[in-house]
Amino acid sequence: MTISRPIRTDDEHASALAEIDTLMHAAPGTPEGSRLDLLVTLVELYESTRWPIEAPDPIEAIRFMMEQKGLTRRDLEPAIGARNRVAEVMNRKRPLTLPMIRRLGPLLDLPADILVQAYDTHQAA
Repeated sequence: MTISRPIRTDDEHASALAEIDTLMHAAPGTPEGSRLDLLVTLVELYESTRWPIEAPDPIEAIRFMMEQKGLTRRDLEPAIGARNRVAEVMNRKRPLTLPMIRRLGPLLDLPADILVQAYDTHQAA
């Protein structure tokens, strides 16, 4: 099956993946290379619609980037505040504030749209 329009079904998706597999070594600028580019674009669009990936929880995103960058909680103090404030945020007892988000984004290379998401905190009633 030759796909040259948006992918709408799982069968079409499977066919496109099979064709991509046969074109993986196509040279750029050739008809086969152009076909590969088209199919990859169509598959990416279908997959992002069919199986969207939700943005990570802000605290989990912070933890992940800390691990990736080899940072400790102490390294977050300039962005969040004193050690106890960092502990409260990381333990979900205090939400991130806008100033914290503005400082954490560049420190951790995290986009603000991830950090501003709502997330569960364990605040005292």
